[in-house]
Order: sequence, then structure tokens, then C-alpha cells
Amino acid sequence: MVQKADGMTYAPKGKAAQVVGPGQFRFAAMHLDHGHIYGMCNGLIEAGGELVAVYDSQPERVAAFLKTYPQATVVADERAILEDPTIRLIAAAAIPCDRGPLGCRAMEHGKDYFTDKTPFTTLEQLAQARAVLARTGRRYFVYFSERLHVECAVEAGRLIAAGAIGRPVQVLGLGPHRLGDPGKRPAWFFERAKYGGILCDIGSHQIEQFLAYTNNTTAKIQAAKVANYNCPQFPELEDFGDLTLIGANGATGYHRVDWLNPKGLATWGDGRTIILGTDGYIELRKYINVGTDTAGDHLFLVDHQGERHVELAGKIGFPFFGQLVRDSLDGTETAMTQAHIFMSAELCLEAQRVAVRVGE
Repeated sequence: MVQKADGMTYAPKGKAAQVVGPGQFRFAAMHLDHGHIYGMCNGLIEAGGELVAVYDSQPERVAAFLKTYPQATVVADERAILEDPTIRLIAAAAIPCDRGPLGCRAMEHGKDYFTDKTPFTTLEQLAQARAVLARTGRRYFVYFSERLHVECAVEAGRLIAAGAIGRPVQVLGLGPHRLGDPGKRPAWFFERAKYGGILCDIGSHQIEQFLAYTNNTTAKIQAAKVANYNCPQFPELEDFGDLTLIGANGATGYHRVDWLNPKGLATWGDGRTIILGTDGYIELRKYINVGTDTAGDHLFLVDHQGERHVELAGKIGFPFFGQLVRDSLDGTETAMTQAHIFMSAELCLEAQRVAVRVGE
């Protein structure tokens, strides 16, 4: 199930696939600035994690959180979580500019950290997190929900790894979002220094998917653009961005993100991904199949044998969360490597840095 209102709540639920027993993986939630925290907590709980505490500076956000997770104990200061030796991991969806520094505080206190995307808004924050991680040996996980918490996207990764389309050579990623009522958005959403720019923010999903689906460990930004086409009342908002990149293995990508999704669409965004391989291609219609089905998780596979359309909602589950829990406990890198996480972040920051502003 996906719930998304004005782009701020995303709370999929999947099949429970517990990888730990009661009390083996205690985690806490803090800084509930973005509604993605609900999807993050759902995934960890389904993997067997125990949500034991919550902190936020705004009581109304805590009260809303407790309606979904009444088992969490409310604490009055984040230090109560940071200094609790029984808490293994902190899950947080802070204002984007605060995510990197919070992660460093968590790691310095011996905690693993699970943040909403985008994980950083500056290259300096990224460098600091790399240094703290190397010094502490902790883990810095990121919720790239558009691949990790979408069942057709999970299945696409499995098919590609199995060779279903041959060698992946190009990824086309489209990530439109609905702006909704600006009055329901927090002030930071419109402040460039706080949200990091559109390629840094929702563009981070696209770059992470490119690296994952093409099996690249690094890439170069070839070109990038940003614009504010439709929101002159918010001069620091970028409502459009695109980029092209080339992976180290020669695969290429084009990715477009925007806040221009029309009101007439039955969902918050018509997210799509097309992965072209040497022996076929996969198309993902993640959240809707326009004009046909308002449900999401549609996968189309075309190869030398023919055409297939598979509806995957409720059928695949979300293995990332169980892998994350085991990685945290075992010191492994099954869910995704730290190098992959940091390279995804570095590339979106670089795309934002070199982006040409158009449309003015």
C-alpha cells in the first residue's frame, strides 16, 4: 500500500520477512520532517526490527507518528536516543540539509544510521560522513525508495542480474512529482540551501537506480539542467531538472525529475523507468498505468521470445530491509555497499553543481 499526500507521505507495506527475533534489532526514529519516515519504519519492522523510541521537536508530529507506531516511547531530547547503548540504528527523515550532520552524530555515538534521501546537500557534508564512517566503522544507509520500496523495481533488478535483457546499456528514468498545495509544504521545501536543489533531492533516486541497474561503481555527469518554469512566487524552487551521465562501463543514462505532475493524474507521480539491454528491455510503470489501471507495480519485458506484462503489487516484497538489518548486525554489505551509497550521493551533488539554469 502506498499513501502519498502532497508528496510528503510514502508508507508502503509489504510481506513480513523477519530476519531477527524479538529484541535483536532495536531502532529509534527521530526528526520526522518528511513523511518517508513511515515507509522506512514499516520496512524495518517487517524485517523484525523493534521500534523503541521516537524524538521530534514538534509534538504534533510525534502525536501523529504514535497513531501508527504506539509502541515507540517518546523522548524529550535526541540525546536520550543517541546515548542509549541498546539502540542499534537511528532512522531519520530530517530536513535535507540536516541529514548528513545528524548521521555523523549517530555514528559518533556508535549507531548505524538510516536516512531518507537525499543524504547530503553539500560535498562537504559527504566528505565529513566518509571520514566519520571510516573512523567509527559504523554504517550510513539511505532510503532510495523509488528502487527499494517498489516491487516492480525490485523485480527488475532480479531480472537484470539473471541476464533477462543481456547487458544493460542505457537507463531512461522519469520522476515527475505533484507539487500539490504549496501552503501544505514546509518552508524548507522552498529554500535552496535546505533542500539542496531538485537534482540533489529527487534526482538522487534516479542516479542510484542508474548505478544499480547498469552495475556501475562510478559515472561522470555529462550535462545537467534545472529550471523554475511554473513557480515564480518561489524563486529558490527548482520545479524541473534533467541530467545525462555515462557509467564507467559505458552504459548511459538520461533522467528527468520535476514538480509539474498534473492534477488530473490519479496518483502523485507517473514514475517510469526503461532499462535497455543488448537482448531486450524492461519498462517499469511504478505508480500507475495511465488510462488502464490506477494501481502501480507494472513491469513490461520485451526480449527475443516476445512481450510480457506482469502486475507485481503484493507479490515480491522488499528484501532490502532485511538485508539492511543483517548488514548492520553482521558487518556485511548485502543491501548495498557503502561505496554505492556515497557514489550515488556524490554524483547527484555534482550534477547539481554543474547544472545550467534555463527557462528564465
